[in-house]
Formats: sequence, C-alpha cells, structure tokens
Amino acid sequence: KQRLTGQQQEINNLIQRKIAVDEENTRLKSEFSNLNQKFKDKSKELKDTEECAQKREEQNRLIIKNLEEENKGLNTRCTDLLNDLEKLRKQEAQWKTEKSGNEARIKNLETELAEARELMEELRSTCSNLSTQLAVKQEALSQKDCDVVRVKKELQELQILYGQNIEHTTQQAELIKQLQALNTD
Repeated sequence: KQRLTGQQQEINNLIQRKIAVDEENTRLKSEFSNLNQKFKDKSKELKDTEECAQKREEQNRLIIKNLEEENKGLNTRCTDLLNDLEKLRKQEAQWKTEKSGNEARIKNLETELAEARELMEELRSTCSNLSTQLAVKQEALSQKDCDVVRVKKELQELQILYGQNIEHTTQQAELIKQLQALNTD
C-alpha cells in the first residue's frame, strides 16, 4: 500500500510536472506566437523601410543625375560666359585704343579747323580789300570808258575836220594852179 501511495505520489508529481510543463509550453507558445507576430511586423517594417530606402536611393540617384547634368550645363554656360567676358574685355581694350586715336584725330581736326578759320578770316579780309580795290578799279575803268567815248567823239570830229581840211587844201591847190595858169596867160 505504501508502495502504491509512493507511485501515486510520483504520478501526482509527474502530473503536476506535466501540468507545469504544459502551462510553460502554452506560455512559451503564446510568447513564441507574440514574438513571431512581432518578427512578422518587424520584417514587414524592415521590408517597407528597405523599399522606402530603395525609392529614396532611386530618387537621390535621379536627383544626383539631374544635378550633375545641371552642373554640366552650368559649367558649359560658365565657360561660355567667361569666353564672352574675355571677348568683351578685348573689345573694350580695342575701343579704348580707337577712342584714344579718335580723340587725337578730333584734337588735330579742331586745330586744323581753328587754322582754317584763321585762314578764312585772312581770306575774308583779303577778299574785302580786293573788293574795295575792284570797286576803285571799276570806277577808274568806268571813267576811262567815258574818256574813250569822249576821245572817240573828238576823233570823229577831228576826222571830219581833217576831211574838210583836205578838201579845202585840194580846192586851194586847184585855185592856185588856176591862178598860176591865168598868171602865165
């Protein structure tokens, strides 16, 4: 009987241990289930995070590509602008040289203009003097024309008188001949 009681006790102990193990097993299963759910959740989260990171990486790649292209374009534009600036600097230097040359030419032209004005004033003065002299000469010429007309008139009168004089002389000579002839007779 005692032996039975000992076995019964052992069975009871085993039952107690089995109940405890079952409870522990149930608890561990529940914990495993929770952990498994957490693992699934974390796996999904990780997957979402990886997808998000992949998308971001792709976006970043695109942004970097666009920025590189934009940078390339800006570098080209910058080079063009530097070339334009160099051309403009050369042009400015050329213009300054031309301006300097033009200013010298303007100065020379102004000097020439001043000299030409002086010469013009001298010529105007000479012209005025010559006009005065011409007026005097024209007056004298006009006077001479009058003298010539008067002298021509006198000459015509003298020619007429000379003609008359020759006629008288011829008549006188004829008369003298006649008188000599008469005298001889």
